[in-house]
Amino acid sequence: MDGESLDIAKEKLNKLKDILPEAFTEGKIDWDKLQATLGEDIDLKNERYVLNWAGKSDAFRVLQSPTTATLVPCKEESIGFDDTENIFIEGENLEVLKVLQKSYFGRIKMIYIDPPYNTGNDKFIYPDKFSESRDEYLSRIGERDETGYMTREGLFRTNSKDSGHYHSNWLSMMYPRLFLARNLLRGDGVIFVSIDDNEVHNLRLMMNEVFGEDNFIEQIVWKKRSTPPNDKVIGASHEYVVIYCKNIELVSLNLRTRTNEQLARYSNPDNHPKGPWTSGDLMANIKGGRYVKSLYFPIINPNTGEEHYPSSNGNWRFNKEKIEELIKNNEIYFGEDGKSRPKLKRFLCDVKEGITYTTLWDFVPFNTQGSNEMTELLGNLAIFDNPKPAGLLIELCKLGMKKNDIAFDFFSGSGTIAHAALDLNKEDGGNRKFFAVQLPEKCDENSEAFKAGYKTIAEIGKERIRRVIKKIKEDKQTKLDVEGNISKQDLGFKVFKLQESNFKIWRSDVKTEEELYKQLTLHTDPVDENAKIENILYELLLKSGVSLTARIEEKEGYYLVNNGEIILILKLIDEGIIKAVISEKPKKVITLDRLFKNNDQLKTNTALQMKDSEIDFRVV
Repeated sequence: MDGESLDIAKEKLNKLKDILPEAFTEGKIDWDKLQATLGEDIDLKNERYVLNWAGKSDAFRVLQSPTTATLVPCKEESIGFDDTENIFIEGENLEVLKVLQKSYFGRIKMIYIDPPYNTGNDKFIYPDKFSESRDEYLSRIGERDETGYMTREGLFRTNSKDSGHYHSNWLSMMYPRLFLARNLLRGDGVIFVSIDDNEVHNLRLMMNEVFGEDNFIEQIVWKKRSTPPNDKVIGASHEYVVIYCKNIELVSLNLRTRTNEQLARYSNPDNHPKGPWTSGDLMANIKGGRYVKSLYFPIINPNTGEEHYPSSNGNWRFNKEKIEELIKNNEIYFGEDGKSRPKLKRFLCDVKEGITYTTLWDFVPFNTQGSNEMTELLGNLAIFDNPKPAGLLIELCKLGMKKNDIAFDFFSGSGTIAHAALDLNKEDGGNRKFFAVQLPEKCDENSEAFKAGYKTIAEIGKERIRRVIKKIKEDKQTKLDVEGNISKQDLGFKVFKLQESNFKIWRSDVKTEEELYKQLTLHTDPVDENAKIENILYELLLKSGVSLTARIEEKEGYYLVNNGEIILILKLIDEGIIKAVISEKPKKVITLDRLFKNNDQLKTNTALQMKDSEIDFRVV
């Protein structure tokens, strides 16, 4: 069984082999054959339009390098761990994205991220030098203080505008994360990225490359301030939300719910059986179009007998037969007095359930609302700088996902995505799941957050989620939940933490026979001596492509996953356990070699019995 995350380059190469086997020679791409196969559609010239930056090749190497890390459950920090489908992960997001590739490939409907804006004062993870090796990188992201918290001094680099690699550093940080995030999206999935003018131009170019230019949807302008700042030149009062999808042919976005003001335009003064309506023009819009002579005729007012013609050089929207039908069905409006020029009745029941979103978002809360929400939830303490308001993310969730989909945020910060999903479910009875990833970045010791007892940003996010859940539960007790929206909610979340593998990792850099002998001796039992059974269980599930919300039932001697889809044997094996496992009729069984206690005959017999029962049997 492979102990590493999905090998991205190998996976893509295998897919290409399936599609174009004739373009490969001895397992490698033959460029001449590829060009012969695709003809003029492949361009091998050096001159082309492309986004490039110092360190791009290193960013690809970071992307393609698999990880052996895993996620371990932290039940004491969770709420309703065994039943909830909401997830919060503490860990460096690039490593977490790699860990999730097998289990969540093509499963996420909506991603929202609010990454560093690269203002010149940001600190974020990127190679300290472009030749930094993966081992050096892993060593650095593992740097912690004496209390176990990740330190800014070791982990982060300040990306100053004075740096010659100012934009390159940001691109190198973002590229592999966006690439891996795209893998997690469903075919109809969509990603929203908050950004400002510092990097929006580079973000668009990078996302064109990662997602494809054809999969760009729109760039929302969010009015984030009620009053513009008094800047030297022009006060910026907006930010952007850039939207791309996995496949423009498959994506479908939702309509915006009509406001009370918009609904008020519809009424039913004549008690029409089709219900509320508003009046609209009967004239066709022929600007830049074609004048149709047959649609130029008089409409006769049945009340007065007066004839009404289209305006000059115009025509009606419908032909004569259709107009007569509309008049017969009382769907033409001649004004309150019955004598006015004819208009079309547009019925609320005939129009779409909502209206199309536009690019200017001045109808969601300002940025100050995000700070107010945090202050109110966490006891009148200003402990997080400029969090996005939940109202903005609620509207993005309404646009980008259905009521049972997953919203994923791997720059989750204070946990706004979780707040938005929980509040929206409360509002409409949905069952949206949130999936938040946040680095356990240590809070500044002089900050209000640290003084209030929050050692890391991740702790702030988890506590915010707990407070939101508590508030919803209190609302359930104090308010009449007529539609049952609150009682049906998933008001819990599982906490996982990124850590090194529970299995010993083979070193490929040994240089002497003595070091090799030590490696062989060490790997007689590949399981780390400090590994816990539950942690091993989740690591094996993740590396088998099973989700973190799989249903796990502990039996006598083994674990039943998703009603028998997979069984893991993590206790000493005997014939009785094997018999019980086979009777469950699983598709796959995974166990550890050491659990056979060097009984090769038992292991061989077990493998044969599994084969006879058509069970995929794996030994680690």
